Amino acid sequence: MHAIPLTPVLLGASSLGTRDGADTLADALLHSRLGGVDTSNNYAQGRSEALLGDAVRRAGGLPAGTLVYSKADADPDGVFDGDRVRRSLEESLTRLGLDRLPLYHLHDPYSLSLSEAMAPGGAVEALLQARDEGVIGAIGIASGTMAQVHGYVETGAFDAVLSHNRYTLVDRMAEETFRLARELRMTVINAAPFGGGTLANGSSSYGYREMPAAFAAHLDRVRALARGNGVDLAAAALQFSLRSPLVDATVVGITSTARLDALGTLLERTVPDEFFDAVDALGAAPASGND
Repeated sequence: MHAIPLTPVLLGASSLGTRDGADTLADALLHSRLGGVDTSNNYAQGRSEALLGDAVRRAGGLPAGTLVYSKADADPDGVFDGDRVRRSLEESLTRLGLDRLPLYHLHDPYSLSLSEAMAPGGAVEALLQARDEGVIGAIGIASGTMAQVHGYVETGAFDAVLSHNRYTLVDRMAEETFRLARELRMTVINAAPFGGGTLANGSSSYGYREMPAAFAAHLDRVRALARGNGVDLAAAALQFSLRSPLVDATVVGITSTARLDALGTLLERTVPDEFFDAVDALGAAPASGND
């Protein structure tokens, strides 16, 4: 496996370009000391990468110690072959104003089968060629559906895996896949430790979906434990991912400079081991509704 330079926290830029003050937020992400920046070719229809590229140019280049990671996406018609991966990478590099990326993922390959992606001339071959050429340092698979992610991990072709909303304080769906990735010496990146905001803002959805009643009841028990022990639930959710031996880096979506400032505060808070033990003692969570 190819080594990937990472910080424990990565700053997710999926919302960059969809809100007011995007230039200010892009500058803040680029100059933050909290961690590298995670984006993708199609976030905000390419505007996320473009805004980060503008910030790079305003800074006169990437600030020392800052790294940006991105992902290849299918074209608007769903085409995701080798040619599309090469175009996606060229688009990403051009928008970002960079000549190399430390990590480039195959992102949400829902429009093709695993065999199509792995076939000669396919998406994975194009990623491997770009890695061999030194344009990218490592390749990853980044998607939501766990069965799909697990299949890609099983190929042994990837250096990294990224999953979102499936490995949290209250939902361990990705654990089997992450354990396999560990056995294969892959880098594991865990995104969305708050379950789509639920563990940070009390939303009634989880992973952007309505919660099944049994899962919602389990979450209420965890919330009660946090209140009873004086624990900040958002801090606990973040620390769960950061302290896990299965996780190398945790992606936290940043929607505003205020959210970025709040992340720094969460990182400083201490959550006692006894709280995590009490959550584990509740037993395995019922299905969250994600797949």
